[in-house]
Amino acid sequence: MIISRTPFRISFVGGGTDLRSFYSEEPGQVLSTSIDKYIYVVVKRQIGIVEHKYRINWSKVEFCNHIEDIEHPIVREALKLFEIDFPIEITTFSDIPGSTGLGSSSAFAVGLVHALYALKGKHATKHTLASEAGSIEVDILKRTMGKQDHFASAYGDLNVFTFNPDETIAAEPVFYTNEVKNTLEQNMMLFYTELKRDASEVLESQNQATENKRDVLVQMRDLVHPLRDVLSGNQDMRTFGEILHNGWLLKKSITNDISNSQIDNYYDKARQAGAIGGKLLGAGGGGFLLLYVEPDKQTKVIEALSELFCLDVKLDGAGTRITYYDQDRIDMKSSSIVLSQK
Repeated sequence: MIISRTPFRISFVGGGTDLRSFYSEEPGQVLSTSIDKYIYVVVKRQIGIVEHKYRINWSKVEFCNHIEDIEHPIVREALKLFEIDFPIEITTFSDIPGSTGLGSSSAFAVGLVHALYALKGKHATKHTLASEAGSIEVDILKRTMGKQDHFASAYGDLNVFTFNPDETIAAEPVFYTNEVKNTLEQNMMLFYTELKRDASEVLESQNQATENKRDVLVQMRDLVHPLRDVLSGNQDMRTFGEILHNGWLLKKSITNDISNSQIDNYYDKARQAGAIGGKLLGAGGGGFLLLYVEPDKQTKVIEALSELFCLDVKLDGAGTRITYYDQDRIDMKSSSIVLSQK
């Protein structure tokens, strides 16, 4: 049995420039981090005495004998990619519900690919895990989305990801001190709006607007370097909140699907209560609202958004990892423990 643990992510600036409609003409860039909230993927190779070859436990339980009959699209395509032709059971557990703006489907895809590599007794780099998980969703399933979430969940920690017109993706770590990390964790606040949305629909709207809003997306991308400078300790951390605010104003100007009156009301109340800046996480339309609030203002912000659940988060520094590997119960040629590296 294999268990992978993969973190959810927070994208700070540059989201949308990782869409192919943008980076096919000029590089896109995103600065993001992973957080200490995870999705767990359990993969167990079964012995031959089973009624069904494939058992998939997600929001429903599937029993199938043929891969093509599997309804879960990511599972189906991943099993085809890895040529899994033996009895197998796949189960997932998550700290956070899906469709909340934290990159849940991408984290699941990365975690599943990681677990399947381990099941095969093979090593894979974080870049490979992210690339193959992203390819399943973007290239095979043809979902309108970028690959930033897959890379953020695979790598972990704070990174700048650059998406090039030739389809290559570069990952650069953000260098920061413990003082910056502690300040960021202390001042980040996440509020669950209880609004769920289909990220693909919101991203499709943005995708169609890319050409007309290219100048806006360029401005969003160009916030990456200033934010990296802040996190590297070259500016006052208050600037972090101000950059988030500027990025949010740019992002919601792209299409009307990204925000709505209810979200704007939450954000305005938070700012009036003392939040320096923030943004809605993910594609838009719902999910979690990220705010940057200094400690002396946090009580007022919590009171202003008293109807919303406040989620405490810290940074994750590991990315996807195999947390359990029972090699004695896996009949494979290789019996080495599989870990991934940056």
